Amino acid sequence: MPVLLSIVLPVHGVERFLPRCLDSLLADTPSSESRFEVIAVDDRSPDGCGAILDDRAARDPRLRVLHLAENQGLGGARTAALPEVRGTYVWFVDSDDWVPEGTVTALLDELTDELDRERRGEAPADVLLTDFTHVYPDGGTEPNPWRHVLTGSPLVAGCTLAEHPALFRTVMSVWNKVFRREFLLGLGVSFGRGYYEDISVTYPALLAAGRLRYLDRPCYFYRRGRAGAITSTASPRHADAFAQYDAIFDFLDRAPGARPGPPVPDSLRTLVFERTVQQALTVYDTPGLVPVGARPEFFRRIAGHFARHRPAGYRFPGGVRGVQYRLAARGARRAYGELRRTGRLPRELGRGARAVAPALKKGVRSGARFTAYNAFRRLPLDQHLAVYAAYWHRGYACSPAAIYEKAKELAPGVRGVWVVENRTQAATLPAGVPYVIVNTPAYLKAMATAKYFVNNVNFPRTMAKRPGTVHVQTQHGTPLKAMGMDLRDHPVAADGMDFDRLQEAVDRWDFLVSSNPHTSEHFARAFPGRYEMLDTGYPRNDRLAVAAPAEVAAMRERFGLTPGRTAVLYAPTHREARGGYVPLLDVRELARRLGPGFTLLVRTHYFHTGGPGDLAAEEGAAEILDVSAHPTVEDLYLAADVLVTDYSSMMFDYAVLDRPVVVFAPDWEEYKRDRGVYFDLFEQPPGALTTDADGLAAALLAGDPEPEARAAFRKRFCPWDDGGAAERVVRRVFPTTG
Repeated sequence: MPVLLSIVLPVHGVERFLPRCLDSLLADTPSSESRFEVIAVDDRSPDGCGAILDDRAARDPRLRVLHLAENQGLGGARTAALPEVRGTYVWFVDSDDWVPEGTVTALLDELTDELDRERRGEAPADVLLTDFTHVYPDGGTEPNPWRHVLTGSPLVAGCTLAEHPALFRTVMSVWNKVFRREFLLGLGVSFGRGYYEDISVTYPALLAAGRLRYLDRPCYFYRRGRAGAITSTASPRHADAFAQYDAIFDFLDRAPGARPGPPVPDSLRTLVFERTVQQALTVYDTPGLVPVGARPEFFRRIAGHFARHRPAGYRFPGGVRGVQYRLAARGARRAYGELRRTGRLPRELGRGARAVAPALKKGVRSGARFTAYNAFRRLPLDQHLAVYAAYWHRGYACSPAAIYEKAKELAPGVRGVWVVENRTQAATLPAGVPYVIVNTPAYLKAMATAKYFVNNVNFPRTMAKRPGTVHVQTQHGTPLKAMGMDLRDHPVAADGMDFDRLQEAVDRWDFLVSSNPHTSEHFARAFPGRYEMLDTGYPRNDRLAVAAPAEVAAMRERFGLTPGRTAVLYAPTHREARGGYVPLLDVRELARRLGPGFTLLVRTHYFHTGGPGDLAAEEGAAEILDVSAHPTVEDLYLAADVLVTDYSSMMFDYAVLDRPVVVFAPDWEEYKRDRGVYFDLFEQPPGALTTDADGLAAALLAGDPEPEARAAFRKRFCPWDDGGAAERVVRRVFPTTG
């Protein structure tokens, strides 16, 4: 069978990350799947990467390894692989990243459809763009921040760049783009040497493509902030970007007949220019990227870029961005720095200085967020404003939501506002809850001026803590697994975690909320800092502690649960060593064993982009409902008669209800080794514990087999869960009325 997809994998110094990357590409499909290949390029890696690749290639014929005699860098390694590529399409994956479960199969299906189009005489996609997820060193994830530009756009069906120029607002890297090989080789471009090597290919490819398509499926986990990554490394080599810019404009400057693809209108050339200027200034502005001694030359290179490539008739944008561009074009580095620091220009610039005040308002809209944020920070603190967020701005949830509700009652003089990622998430907020959307002017002002901050993860490090502000960190679970600084001894779980940045975040905390004495003990070590530990219990569990039968009945009705059936909530946790959703339990087989007297509610971890797959009920089996997308887990707790989990903190929350918990732990030894744990779950389980499907089915059919174990577990982990945790937090943190 012809090779449909070739995956090119440059490898250098990523021994810790490489096995996960290879597993995500190869272990997801049977070795007999011959429609794709992986060409790994050992770019003279100084560690054990070469041996890892050779060992894996000896066992999997789909993997071929090239060993380079000299280090070539990312661009050179990709270039070296291209003559070996056999696939109709080629995808360039970075070896410190990984892909979600099912991705390779999904891409093969999409590309098969493209070949079918070609057989029908229709144009196939020259470039297939995919969705992706950012992953941060602390384990947090962020959906593609530009997804709103892509979903619902002409790119879903297929179009040219001229038909959807907003594509230039998205990431220009190669890792979320699958290229038709014949098209790519016909561009007459090559990957650059040094930093930002891929933009000399991606820009021409997008400009020349006769048909671009977007696949609205997360197909890539991209690491942000990894130590050693280009985007977080101080180096004069960031100036390599200017050579890549020159290559892009060399492509644009070719005679129309010598340049493949449709004609490039002047408007697109202007967009390319503005995007490259914006990138260069972003690199210059980002603290710690361009070394101090290299900054004057870097700024001169920006001015030179203006001189060489500024389009004829170019008009500067309005607002602060326009002022910044003018200063950059003139090489006025000192004035540019003054504007960045203070929002004002030096007096000697005359009229330009007087123009800055009205320009600041426009500058936020034009993308000068850093400047606007610093300008807002010059305003007084708003003593009556609290900013709330949960799960990396996913919405209204967890302990921050419970604290917000109680603060409205006890501290009405402090108004709260929620941070959400986009309008879709804003639509899920309860009626009447104020909100701001990330990176909007309202968000920047709130983050710059609020007195109080409440979150169950960390706010962005770019938002500095002002003197006089109060930061409340609630976390989001009682820890069975090792956390924070304790992960130093568990590199698989740490997986590139930046402990220095974690300490910076902890140093901003004024209060850390704890759910029980066990949590206080381990958090104090895992998150060393000067904060005050609030031994209050988890506010999110107040609802469980005081739940009335009427609310339980309402939740069961909400999920359509049949009266008399036992509702089992199955909620496995995330496993760092394995990647996405890990089906260690055959849910459909469990449904057959339990029979029609049960309903299985299946909830995958929120880190996972995939789901549990086909859960269609069979005749005579338990009903199965996928509730992964339901935003409020407490609703599910109330509806369920029993919880089945493995190592999730959900067991500690659910124990508040004093209902049966069954632990299904088939990989306990592996999890304990890779992640690290704070106590032996087999010695202190919350109820029945089993390592196989037979034992799990037997425990569920038995009803409540281990009430004594649950009682001991509740005594240790639920002593503060009396329904008053949120009130205790609010009274300690906020000015209350009584």
